[in-house]
Amino acid sequence: MTETWFSELYRGSYRRLMLTGYAMTGDLGVAEEITQEAFTVAYGRRGRVLRLDNPEAWLRTVVVNLARRRHRRSTMADRLLRRQSAEPPPADLPIGEHVDLHVAIRRLDEDLRSVLVLYYLADLPVDEVSAILDVPVGTVKSRLARARNALAARLGTEVDHV
Repeated sequence: MTETWFSELYRGSYRRLMLTGYAMTGDLGVAEEITQEAFTVAYGRRGRVLRLDNPEAWLRTVVVNLARRRHRRSTMADRLLRRQSAEPPPADLPIGEHVDLHVAIRRLDEDLRSVLVLYYLADLPVDEVSAILDVPVGTVKSRLARARNALAARLGTEVDHV
């Protein structure tokens, strides 16, 4: 029962979680790694995960937290090594005509990038984004507004205020 349930969860959720990881990190390889790691964590805690109403939401939280942890470590390593990373994305990434958007998203501060990815790319409601990031709903809304304005400035477009 558990093995069938887990393989169904994996097949049904992997792509969405991996895309969330990619949007968070901007690196397909890292996104695959953190998604696999999230499923490893879930399998290790399968007794708990089996009882959840929405195991994919729990996994998404794990993916976001792993991406954030990796970003913090990478930022620290960059500071220690005094690297400047302004590399364009590799040409073989499966992001098509949205390269400029993905580059602009990756250049956002981690807090802004997290709410933007979860709200727009993972299509989660504000209250779920709030729960995943463990911040108040008002903070999510404020960060979304700042993220939209920052993207508009970087992409040279206007922001539709909804």
